[in-house]
Amino acid sequence: MQFKHPEILYFLFLLLIPILVHLFQLRRFKKEYFTNVRFLKEISIQTRKSSKIKKWLLLATRLLLLTCIILAFAQPFFAAKDSKNSNNELYLVVDNSYSMQAKGQKGALLKRAIEDLLEHAPANQTFSLITNSETFWNTDIKSIQKELQNLSYSPLSFQLESAMAKIKSHQSALNKDVVVITDAIGLQPKQLKSIDKSWNTIFVVPKAEQKNNVAVDSVFIEQTLDNFYEIGIHLTSYGEDEKEFPMALYNKERLIAKTIFKMESKEKTVKFTIPKDDFNGYASITDNSLSYDNTLYFSISKPEKINVLSIGSPEKSGFLSRIYTSNEFNFVNSELSNLDYNQLENQDAIILNELTDIPQALQTTLKTFVSKGGNVVLIPSNESNTATVNSFLNNFGKIQFQNLQKNEKLITKIAYNNPIFKTVFEKQVANFQYPKTNNSFRIGSAYPAILSYEDQSAFLTSIQNELSSVYVFAAALNKENSNFQNSPLIVPVFYNMAQSIQKTGISSMQIGENNSIFMNATLSKDDILSIKNKDENFIPIQQILNNKVKLTCTDKPEIAGNYGVFKADEQLKNISFNYNRTESALAGSSDNLLADFTQKETISAVFDTLQFERTNNELWKWFVILTLLFLVLEVLIQKFVK
Repeated sequence: MQFKHPEILYFLFLLLIPILVHLFQLRRFKKEYFTNVRFLKEISIQTRKSSKIKKWLLLATRLLLLTCIILAFAQPFFAAKDSKNSNNELYLVVDNSYSMQAKGQKGALLKRAIEDLLEHAPANQTFSLITNSETFWNTDIKSIQKELQNLSYSPLSFQLESAMAKIKSHQSALNKDVVVITDAIGLQPKQLKSIDKSWNTIFVVPKAEQKNNVAVDSVFIEQTLDNFYEIGIHLTSYGEDEKEFPMALYNKERLIAKTIFKMESKEKTVKFTIPKDDFNGYASITDNSLSYDNTLYFSISKPEKINVLSIGSPEKSGFLSRIYTSNEFNFVNSELSNLDYNQLENQDAIILNELTDIPQALQTTLKTFVSKGGNVVLIPSNESNTATVNSFLNNFGKIQFQNLQKNEKLITKIAYNNPIFKTVFEKQVANFQYPKTNNSFRIGSAYPAILSYEDQSAFLTSIQNELSSVYVFAAALNKENSNFQNSPLIVPVFYNMAQSIQKTGISSMQIGENNSIFMNATLSKDDILSIKNKDENFIPIQQILNNKVKLTCTDKPEIAGNYGVFKADEQLKNISFNYNRTESALAGSSDNLLADFTQKETISAVFDTLQFERTNNELWKWFVILTLLFLVLEVLIQKFVK
């Protein structure tokens, strides 16, 4: 037992006062004599015995009463079990990612966690609260009650190491209690290493009752017909639920198609045919689990003619004019000597067709062209200077031309998964008439081949970046050197290499990623482009590049949906943003992952444990009660003991 005010114990010397009073009675008795004293002597003896007992009882009562009063003022207590951490700072880390939409026994996991915090957090407790999207330093439950009640789900995945870094940056001499409230979806062992071992870290892991979930993952154009697109919507199933689900397709909030599908396997593609026109809508399903991944927003712009420029002799470019027809392309061929450099930036794809030399001015211009989203196709000449070609390719990636090999080689291998051939083949072809080349360069490349020779060396490879590609052939394609022009592969290869993702394809970007968008727009100094819809309006990072504008979106927007790119009130383009699907797998948490950490079932259990282990067992109240009891006992002794 310990005392808060041990100096008061010196007053125990006051116990001598009742003892001295008892030993030295101030009251004197006189002797009285009677004629017959035998009977009186017996009465006197009994009275003296009774009086002594009463006095001893009163002395004991008064000593105990005075002792209890002194001890009560000294405030005795038993030290708490964890008293050394009683001054710890409290940090609450709350996972508000979309997996916390899952339903537990008492409703959505996040909403229930917030209710428990509001109900059980002590009103006088100071703490810091960290979520995926917001941080509140040195606050209390009353000050942030409204913010907690309005806390929305974050499109950002739960990153434990990010929260731990914030806590570490909030430097303090005090130790820390860290309470992490998360469903542990996507939590990795390496993230747990970010937790300081000196902290008292407690995990509260609410469990979802429904583990099954179906997510709409992505959308792509399966094939392009004359007047229609056939689109494929890819879905992923998490769990074992194989029941039927309805799917609806909307364009500008108008229902245009509906179907019912069944997830016979973990993945499924549902196909729709839509008009070949502007599309700005979404695909939506209905399931009984997470709702955030049930809708996929996407936009398809009406195809514009693609500008293709071939630089080389007209005799060697005739096959290109037959591929790039006028109904889909604006195709122009120019000899290097007559090249108008001012027209390069207006192109979507530029083909260097068997140039023996690439001037430095052209190399510099093409480097800028690729950075703005243009595609470049390099077809070497047998007389190409390898040093010049390698210098040019170094601007884009690790591809190097080696010596010219003067032997016939067959092109035998097709990378069917490459985007060039994604919609070309219904199935893999085992036997076909292999194209050949008579002379070719051996290519040293860090990138996978699109078409390969029989010796596994690359015939066609590419350097991909976010918005454009550089395609590199290993051999000249003129008829004297190769019969590739007569191959069925020639059309899909060159057709797809010229496609510009800015003019065709689907816009369906993920929130939180570094999304870059190139717009064909001319802006003055005071002009800006904004991205908005009815729910959100923001100005992205923008860079003016001659007649194009590069827009960069990172943490904006915050809400998934269909948006428009606007110049003042003029809409230039439709784009779409979606939440990342990394939170869709509800069965992704591991029960053994947190075995080395303290875990509690509920938030109330955390606060109860901290309060119980950190609170001293105060005894002064009991001594006050004993004082009152001894006071009552003294009164009773005075009244009833003779």
